Amino acid sequence: MAQRGDAVWHDLTVPNADEVRDFYSAVIGWQSEGLDMGGYQDYVMAAPGTQGQAGICHARGPNANMPGQWLVYFQVPDLDAALAEVIARGGKILDGPREMGGRFACIQDPAGAVCSLFQPEGS
Repeated sequence: MAQRGDAVWHDLTVPNADEVRDFYSAVIGWQSEGLDMGGYQDYVMAAPGTQGQAGICHARGPNANMPGQWLVYFQVPDLDAALAEVIARGGKILDGPREMGGRFACIQDPAGAVCSLFQPEGS
């Protein structure tokens, strides 16, 4: 079970998600499962026989503002409190908070590094 501070997910948001999905399937051996985004599909990526480990997303719709890089999601117990600390300590909220299997927001720290913070459902 994931705990506070654990890296719990990784996403890559790019204009050419289909091509990049195929790239990582060939290079790493991941399999993909489509995720309906209302008119197109993003992809949940996983090693054969495992649960999803990462997402490869189109840079449109709800993901239009997400950075085009591998984005790590860190688990926090209280997203609102964590976002207040982001602002208080000189960071920025780049996107969100949004809902998807819990609540998350993409942030930037004072040095310019980007990550997402994730609060699971029911916590």
